[in-house]
Amino acid sequence: MNAKYAELKERLGEIQDLRGATSLLAWDQQVMMPGNAGPVRAEQLGTMERVAHERFTSPELGRLLDELESDAASQPYDSDEASLVRVVREDYEKARRVPADLRAEIARAGANALPVWIEARQSSDFKLFLPALRKNVELSKRYVECFDSGRPVYDVLLDDYERGMTTAEVKAVFDELKRELPPLIAQMAEHASEDEFMSGPFPIDKQHEVSLDVIRRFGFSEEGWRLDRSVHPFCSGTATTDIRLTSRYSETDLTSLFSAMHECGHGLYENGVDAALERTPLASGCSLGLHESQSRMWENLVGRSRPFWRFFYPKVQAALPALANVEEEDFYRAINKIKPSLIRVDADEVTYNMHIILRFELEQEIVNERIDLAELPEAWDAKMKGYLDVDVPDARRGVLQDIHWSGASFGYFPTYSLGNVMSVQIWERVREAMPDLDAQIEAGEFGELREWLRENLHRHGRKFPPKETLERVAGGPIDPAPYVRYLRSKVDDLAGVAT
Repeated sequence: MNAKYAELKERLGEIQDLRGATSLLAWDQQVMMPGNAGPVRAEQLGTMERVAHERFTSPELGRLLDELESDAASQPYDSDEASLVRVVREDYEKARRVPADLRAEIARAGANALPVWIEARQSSDFKLFLPALRKNVELSKRYVECFDSGRPVYDVLLDDYERGMTTAEVKAVFDELKRELPPLIAQMAEHASEDEFMSGPFPIDKQHEVSLDVIRRFGFSEEGWRLDRSVHPFCSGTATTDIRLTSRYSETDLTSLFSAMHECGHGLYENGVDAALERTPLASGCSLGLHESQSRMWENLVGRSRPFWRFFYPKVQAALPALANVEEEDFYRAINKIKPSLIRVDADEVTYNMHIILRFELEQEIVNERIDLAELPEAWDAKMKGYLDVDVPDARRGVLQDIHWSGASFGYFPTYSLGNVMSVQIWERVREAMPDLDAQIEAGEFGELREWLRENLHRHGRKFPPKETLERVAGGPIDPAPYVRYLRSKVDDLAGVAT
């Protein structure tokens, strides 16, 4: 098996190199690229995607997998060798259904749509973005048609982000959240707190310095990481040793700080994958839901906790004079304020999920052709009113606020709330293993937490299916009950209810 396995790794390594270069081109487009380079960059990304796809779906790779099948089956299930053959076989069978030219066209369309979305968002002009959106929806339908499986359309798209999960399973989780969360939102409406101090001014250079200070303590290191600026925050990279985070800044809020924590959580997952899996398809997070469990964990369970701010608030006060006379308790309550608002990435822990449910439902309407895309802003606004009682003043703060549809990422949105749910399931296991976790956080020590997550989740990469990975790290299947308990406890605390 060794010679054949080495040949497989060599072939996969070259493909991963191409994908790493593609990731770098995409990062550059959002962070550094001159605007006029957009059309050529779209062609470059399309070419890279086509070549990588052709190599991955080649008959030669298929024959090599056939030859390794029996030998891999004789290896321990959780060995790197058996896992690589098993996962690559599944990826190969899925990928070979899709023509390389279609993959290239999807990549080009996404790259061309990005600057259009940015301009449309800036000018709050949905009609400007509509042709690009129509193109992406049409390409997504062609992609779904590659899988003659009889499955619901949305299941096919969701599977790209949360392998093995169905729309019905997501709906069951979200239905419970739709039952449990509105009463919590209503409860907090009676406990509005004053937080005018959260409008700054907060100098952007100081925000950047504070963000770096925080994420360095989490595990960020300039030797293998970057933090840059983009229109929409994200995390990418080319390897476990090349982690690229972005954030965005405004002098009138501190969203940048929580964006940095969020993206750092993603980065810690990628950075924590076992180095032995580098340059293989195993060397990345297991699923977007599990990935979001890590970003939301560091952003919320750590970054919005009392112990964290007992340690870090004096540093923030020293850096940002607008907070000099604001008490720690007032700041803590302000960053945890539960109140319906317009923007998903700025939303509190409770109402955030209603933003996701809205998008999940609209995406099904879109891909199942139950809505005219030209009417999408009105449908969006109606759901915002129905779920959060919020009036949307313009498309920039409504249907155009997220980047995802510019890249045809239909099926991605549900993973944010799935990640919320998973994060608390994992957090409960962390607390069992680390009884003094709060004391460590209050002391500004995050190393043991980071290493527990690396040992129990991150290092495995994609070796196991998402559902099995969650079972391994959390001890059970996805379950919204712990998450609801956590939110209910936090609401009671903020409302001053004795528990």
